[in-house]
Amino acid sequence: MRNRWSVGLAGAAVTALTLGAGPAAATPPGPGVSGVILAQRTVHGKDYVLREITIPPGQSTGWHYHDGMLYGVVKAGTLSHFDSTCASDGVYPTGRTIVEPSGPSNVHLGRNLGADPVVLDVLYVNPAGSPLSEDAANPGCDFQ
Repeated sequence: MRNRWSVGLAGAAVTALTLGAGPAAATPPGPGVSGVILAQRTVHGKDYVLREITIPPGQSTGWHYHDGMLYGVVKAGTLSHFDSTCASDGVYPTGRTIVEPSGPSNVHLGRNLGADPVVLDVLYVNPAGSPLSEDAANPGCDFQ
């Protein structure tokens, strides 16, 4: 576990990638969206959580934001990312990295518009005790 944590943490930090597919009551993730925590540590008031997220074809994370930074890498599939203006702010194929800044002014949604599952490895760097993501209402987009 220690080696897996070190490799995952170093890889995620170096590649600086982000997505936060946490449960969102306001706009819940689509059916089958799942996340598995691979490792977790708290150091000097910060939670470091390494998580693998899977988004099935045609599904999304739900609208949300993070209290801290998120760094991720796309292990499989292609992630389509949208900001609170409903505009695409990135398309991330396998091997690409993504960074999501913190705070309620950074509401976003990740979607899988492809035919294969999207698999992400994500490192959350949050204030200790904060949730992995915060629910956000759909900002008026005609998609979820």
